Amino acid sequence: MTASPTIIGAPHFNFLKGITTMTDIPNPVDLTRTLLLFNTVNPPGNESELARFAGDLLSGVGYEVSYRSFDLKRTNVIAILRGGGKKLPLCFSGHMDTVPLGNARWRVDPFSGEQEGDILYGRGSSDMKGGLAAMIVAGLRLARLDRRAADITLVLTAGEEHGCQGAAYLADQEKKTLGRAGALLICEPTANYPMLGHKGALWLEAEALGAAAHGSMPEQGVNAIYKIGRAISRLEAYRFTVESHPVLGAPTLNVGTVSGGTTVNIVPDRAVIGIDIRTVPGQKVEAVRADLAAYLGEEVQLSSAVGAESVWTDPADPWVREVFGIMEPVIGEPPEVRGVAYFTDASALKAAMGHPPTFILGPGEPSQAHKTDEYCYASKIETAAEAYFRIGRQWTEG
Repeated sequence: MTASPTIIGAPHFNFLKGITTMTDIPNPVDLTRTLLLFNTVNPPGNESELARFAGDLLSGVGYEVSYRSFDLKRTNVIAILRGGGKKLPLCFSGHMDTVPLGNARWRVDPFSGEQEGDILYGRGSSDMKGGLAAMIVAGLRLARLDRRAADITLVLTAGEEHGCQGAAYLADQEKKTLGRAGALLICEPTANYPMLGHKGALWLEAEALGAAAHGSMPEQGVNAIYKIGRAISRLEAYRFTVESHPVLGAPTLNVGTVSGGTTVNIVPDRAVIGIDIRTVPGQKVEAVRADLAAYLGEEVQLSSAVGAESVWTDPADPWVREVFGIMEPVIGEPPEVRGVAYFTDASALKAAMGHPPTFILGPGEPSQAHKTDEYCYASKIETAAEAYFRIGRQWTEG
């Protein structure tokens, strides 16, 4: 893509001219369709063009925008709208990358923003460019408020789909730029249901090494598959000592992949398994890793692929009651205390920003994430943008 795209369905809106009045602010569905034009499939990601596009929108209404890259074309955005400083900022966050298209043929062009009635198709429509567009539009509207008691921060991340790379980079290298937050809202897909947390994730690779030999003389070698087999048996018997979380449930462990050997007539000198652990509040991923390494012993060596901490917010927090009150008419019932199954950038951002109360709340359909012919309901994107604005207004006017 060599030039910024134009909004589909809004031919009189020109981003390059900037936003000067409320009527210039795009409809969140139109903005979602534009964001879908950017191919940010990860790998490789290539979020930089979308990052600059969004940053230009926000800087045009007064946000202080900075770009933080952890690799070539892998750019995060931190946009800060200054307020009165009477309370800590409210932070909205979402990721710009998407998963690959998969092997199945799509019925629609995954990068065209095709819409049929209330259904908006495209890779990332639910996960999570619909949420990204809603938070940007809310951010643009919040910039029009005459008085703001607090800053508004928008954090757009790269590389979320491969273990929250962008958020982890910001938490590690740009913690001062991020600053503390009074509250954090992650705009991941929840069908607009407010969620208070999620499990953590620890993805490990366990490697066993042996010595190759001719398959007819196995006594001359050391069979790595036997070693990894013993590790698998031990993992099946492994039990966590932490208690189940009342909402998120118990931690889990699954051996998801296994590979080893080169051919049937050679004693295998290497075997590897992939381990997926989901943690709950009260566990730290590094402590779990260390415990598992000691449990498995010296026959295997562990290396980490992903380490994302669990996230939970006390339902008694005053901000929780405020957001529940805003979302009750949206979902048509008093919200229950719930969490999501997946992990998010909150794993890195929450701790880096001073452990603020955190919601996962976005218009995308959780059931559509990573699927062929992924879609999001346009009406839920519009509803999310309005809800985000109300949440932001209530925070800044308080």
